[in-house]
Amino acid sequence: MTTMHLRKKITYRLSELLPYINWAYFYHAWQVKDEGERERLRTEAEQLLQTYEHRYHAYALFLLADANSDGDDLVIDGVRFPLLREQQYAPRGYSLCLSDFVRPMSQGIPDTIGIFATTVDRSMETDFCRDEYQQLMMQLLADRLAEAAAEKMHEEVRKVDWGYAPDEQLTISELHAEKFQGIRPAVGYPSLPDASCNFIIDRLLHLSSIGIRLTENGAMRPHASVSGLMLAHPRAHYFSVGKIDEQQLRDYARRRAVPVALMRRFLGAIVVDDANLSHRDEATSDK
Repeated sequence: MTTMHLRKKITYRLSELLPYINWAYFYHAWQVKDEGERERLRTEAEQLLQTYEHRYHAYALFLLADANSDGDDLVIDGVRFPLLREQQYAPRGYSLCLSDFVRPMSQGIPDTIGIFATTVDRSMETDFCRDEYQQLMMQLLADRLAEAAAEKMHEEVRKVDWGYAPDEQLTISELHAEKFQGIRPAVGYPSLPDASCNFIIDRLLHLSSIGIRLTENGAMRPHASVSGLMLAHPRAHYFSVGKIDEQQLRDYARRRAVPVALMRRFLGAIVVDDANLSHRDEATSDK
């Protein structure tokens, strides 16, 4: 029986990540639609990245490990990672949880899962505080570089380290369109909305080794940081957990071994009371 355990840290030069930057989000952050202005901003951004090529770096850290699902939990290297499931009013008629894409523990055969984090040098966000425009430009570029590091790292993982897609040949546009096998759900995004999951990821990865620290709510610093899971199942796809009810809140808090009041604070607006949830279910069923 083949088992997997690989932990790897990567340092990226800015020039290595430049081809992987998704500029659409950069333009959106500037609220720029004019093509000429977009070209000017991108040229300026690329010149800045070239200028600071030897001053700043981006970092990736990942773990490939044996894992299985156990209900709505993942068990990764013996560490339990509880997850949230869509509520039953999902339009497709059934609800999804990320654990659905990992082999169940009951089968007695280990599956593999990836856990990752990427970030940039913290000084990239702080060195330009005396110039508001430069500070904004560098902060936006830092965000794009952290995302680009995740994109490049995941490509290398699929083709080499995990190696489940060794013959993959995708263009950058196809990577950004997520044409590859598997998914890379990030913490804070719709299928993995609980930022406090970072405490579990930190236990598995030791985020401080690439300069990431966590706030009391699990948010990452530097802000330009990304963390999440890597799933290889051919049918894995993204979805939104959406709102959850009080019953799931309490169940999730129990599985996380966290007081309900604290978990309610972590999850914030995605928790709705039973009365509101029932009202919305009735409204949905009437359509």
